[in-house]
Amino acid sequence: MHRISRILAVPFFFTVLLALLITFPSRLFAADAIRINGCGTGLDMLKPLTEAYAKVSRGVSFKMEKPLGSSGAIKALQAGILDLAVSCRPVKPEEAARGAKPIPYGKTPLVIVTDKRVPLKNMTVRELEDIYAGRTTKWPNGEAVRIILRPNEETDTKILKGLSPGMAEAVDSAHRRPGMMIAVTDPESSEAVSRTIGSIGASTLTGVLIDRLPKNMLSLNGVVPSLKTLADGTYPLAKEIVFVTAGELPSAAAKFLQFVYSRKGRAIAEKSGVLITAAAGK
Repeated sequence: MHRISRILAVPFFFTVLLALLITFPSRLFAADAIRINGCGTGLDMLKPLTEAYAKVSRGVSFKMEKPLGSSGAIKALQAGILDLAVSCRPVKPEEAARGAKPIPYGKTPLVIVTDKRVPLKNMTVRELEDIYAGRTTKWPNGEAVRIILRPNEETDTKILKGLSPGMAEAVDSAHRRPGMMIAVTDPESSEAVSRTIGSIGASTLTGVLIDRLPKNMLSLNGVVPSLKTLADGTYPLAKEIVFVTAGELPSAAAKFLQFVYSRKGRAIAEKSGVLITAAAGK
């Protein structure tokens, strides 16, 4: 009787296993999958970090879909859909009230980029104001200026508007003009600038270094965007990078975060255009 039970149990075991494989394949083979999302700049920075970590941590995988943006990722984190979020802005009071905990990491220069064929290497704030206000409509080579805007509520837009009172007015003016191109996410903006003749928009040093799309990065008032000029305050535009957690961090995600803040992780992020502002012992 016992022998028959054991024989019958074998096919039953494989039936259950097959059902589990079909229903939960990722849980069986990727128990240490880390779910991360956030702003496009943050995900750009994470690409080389996740690649480096996967090489030294066997069995760990990452799920990073198209960027949800800072707000979308924090909502997904609080809903339990993500393990970790990366934001390009501070956590809002209402997000903190719902359990979102910010962990500062660094910042990267927000840079002015154009189509590769635009014959400029530098731009003054006044020239930038004139372009966004619609007073300058052609480049020196005669090509029409085509502005790639971001939505009004996006971090990049707010940073640009903070450059000067004139820039705030110019950006608002651009948003009111009909027929303007608006890119919702960081990757969409970079792609639009790289493929649109005569385009101008905003990206980040991290985005330029990681996506490697054909773009022309401009100096601003003669200052080259770099970690050095960002650190000494001579370059004025910066985009924050903040990790966000909610509740207890899963073990795999916690170990990855330790790597990100380690000496090796910080060195990788710096090569990706991020000025680390977090304390060295983090």
